[in-house]
Amino acid sequence: MGGGSGWLGTRFLLTPARATLDFGVAADNLRALTAIKGVRDIASGLVLLVVWAAAGRTALGWALVAAAFTPVADAVIVLTNGGRRATALGVHGVTAAVLVAAGLILALG
Repeated sequence: MGGGSGWLGTRFLLTPARATLDFGVAADNLRALTAIKGVRDIASGLVLLVVWAAAGRTALGWALVAAAFTPVADAVIVLTNGGRRATALGVHGVTAAVLVAAGLILALG
């Protein structure tokens, strides 16, 4: 499952127009693209809650560390697409740092 999701995500990065069409929406449909992102953010939060409930604090900690990939990638996206450096670092960078810090406290503490 994880490999398949990774492959699909890579397609969206490498061939976004084709990937969105294959998903079922046009690449210029901003509402659909923001809905896709919103649903994935909600799913990410639900997965963390399930990890916590099913496997406990240590597993949640490592899952939080892994989840830090998302805001790091978001910061890179902001920086490479004309966004503000302050937003990339102040929003996404801080989020990644908090996830790693909280994750390590839970996993190692």
